[in-house]
Amino acid sequence: MNTKVYISDISSFLPNDPVSNDEMEGVLGMVGNLPSRTRKIILRNNGIKQRYYALDPVSGVITHSNAQLTAEAIQGLSSSAGFVMDDLDLLCCGTSSPDQFMPSHGSMVHGELGCPALEVATTSGICLSGISALKYVVMAVASGMAQKGVATGSEQASTFMSSAICAASGRDRAAELEKKPILSFEADFLRWMLSDGAGACFVTAEKPVDQLALQVDWIEMTSHAHRFEPCMYAGCVKKEDGSLQGWRSFDSLEAAVAAEAFPVKQDAKLLNKDIVPFLTKDAFGPLVPKYDLHPDKIDWFLPHYSSAYFRERVAEGFEDIGFGIDMERWFTNLSSTGNTGSASIYIMLEELLHSGKLEKGETLLCMIPESGRFSCGYMQLTVV
Repeated sequence: MNTKVYISDISSFLPNDPVSNDEMEGVLGMVGNLPSRTRKIILRNNGIKQRYYALDPVSGVITHSNAQLTAEAIQGLSSSAGFVMDDLDLLCCGTSSPDQFMPSHGSMVHGELGCPALEVATTSGICLSGISALKYVVMAVASGMAQKGVATGSEQASTFMSSAICAASGRDRAAELEKKPILSFEADFLRWMLSDGAGACFVTAEKPVDQLALQVDWIEMTSHAHRFEPCMYAGCVKKEDGSLQGWRSFDSLEAAVAAEAFPVKQDAKLLNKDIVPFLTKDAFGPLVPKYDLHPDKIDWFLPHYSSAYFRERVAEGFEDIGFGIDMERWFTNLSSTGNTGSASIYIMLEELLHSGKLEKGETLLCMIPESGRFSCGYMQLTVV
């Protein structure tokens, strides 16, 4: 970039009290009044110890909308970094789980904040929607089209995973539960992986005085949808030929529900087979010569991955392309905050920025893969 741009502060918001592995099925509810047959296996592999849900743990009632989660994160940004709500001229919000189809998520967040008129944009997608929002704000500030902006990533995944949604298609199939689970593994897999949360970055053309900030060196995102069929999806069913049938193409809403079109699903076999070589060799490999990158110059590596199962495999993938990063320099909080999708990179960066571990001049490399149809984002930051 021709103009320096800074993340002057980062804030995150995680709703309610943390939910342990033993408590989560009680909060989300059992599908068909039977305990999940895959929960313990998935939790053992994903390494998540606790997560947060925007749900009342007893009643299951929603405690925060996605827009409210996002507004809470923004309101946590610090005035000592120069953040003043009424001075913002740009807000861009990314999510894969908006509260409604229309109006846009960004507009709803603006309404929650109640701040004066400003430009508002919304980025959609899955995990990349959060980093897409950040890139939009960074580019606007770098070009001089904005001076102070906020980018967000947020998820309210628990609403996709409640027993009411997951069991909707199985009310007439209770007798079959002993022979086979009501949910396919693809749906149950994500039920024990995803959680709620929001993060916000305050982006400025001038760095704050007397406190650490992160200079944005570059942000790169690449889609390989031309090579891969959908891997993570919702609001549709995946057909045998790999194509998706959207819920609106069914004869009725009831037919879409019966076909289990609404729960979030993951093609776990496709993910396991292709994700690591894609995000290392294919997505990251071309960036090495482009930015003259060297692994020994990376002080912190922040990988967003859905499960600790992928940790060693990602490390091996980087080793295979000659870019091995010592795991002592890896930073993740997956085990304590869960997989919050588009908010994950914000929540990781917030914890690291305010941990006291960073020193001026250090370099951070962030990895944000999205399995939806195989996209990946990378970002390099410098501590200033």
